Amino acid sequence: MDPGESGTGGEPVVASGAGAGFDPNVPNAARMYDYFLGGKDNFPADRAAAEQVLKHVPEIPLGIRENRDFLVRAVRFLAGRGIRQFLDIGAGLPTQRNVHQVAAEHAPGARTVYVDNDPQVLAHARALLQDSPEVRVVQGDLRRPEEILAHPDLRDHLDLTRPVAVLLLAIVHFLPDSDEPRRVIGRIRDALAPGSYLAMSHVAVDERPESAPDVERVYQGASAQFVARRSSEITPFFEGLDLVEPGIVNLHQWRPEHDAFDPRLLGVESYFLCGVGAVR
Repeated sequence: MDPGESGTGGEPVVASGAGAGFDPNVPNAARMYDYFLGGKDNFPADRAAAEQVLKHVPEIPLGIRENRDFLVRAVRFLAGRGIRQFLDIGAGLPTQRNVHQVAAEHAPGARTVYVDNDPQVLAHARALLQDSPEVRVVQGDLRRPEEILAHPDLRDHLDLTRPVAVLLLAIVHFLPDSDEPRRVIGRIRDALAPGSYLAMSHVAVDERPESAPDVERVYQGASAQFVARRSSEITPFFEGLDLVEPGIVNLHQWRPEHDAFDPRLLGVESYFLCGVGAVR
């Protein structure tokens, strides 16, 4: 499952009209994400919208690949901290190196729940994962975290009285301020047992603020609205968490594997922030 948007991207967990059914003529944020990754689960409308975005921000595929790598490193880290339950909100279309696969490599028997609100994502995930006993797929909307956490399928699969790792990867930048993302994140954080963790990633426009309005306009015609935020607007989303080292940094700076470092990222200040924090 890919968050894009967890976190992993996965973003159209907040897509408007997601329950209305499948429409290949409306650009879909998950399918655009798939196109950016070089996938095949996309349609002409998705490709056309994605190409418009790439005109303004041609390095997007690099950031998305870095987000995938962060997912892998974060899940590996969390499994090493003893986490055996994972909740990926905004899971996105299935791809390689999904949360449950990485978790199984480092914590056999770990349980994963994927949450999304996009009908295509849900159909793909259920078809591919129906024979995976450690995995459940749940329909839910990030704007209503209480409904996600109370979902009977989630409750049947995860024990929320014990530590859980929640992944919000490349999803919160699809929540407009009117949906109060700090409140939403806070509700999730406050519902978790001590010893739990929350991992997030969020596009930052510090490096290319002049391109932000154009990208936002493209997504206004898609299934989810992209919200351009600077790093100073993103860091408050991590309040109430005890951040693990190295704190809130760019994707490639979070516990990197140096042999895989992309030299194009040298000198980049803030473009796609991420962090992992422990619940107090």
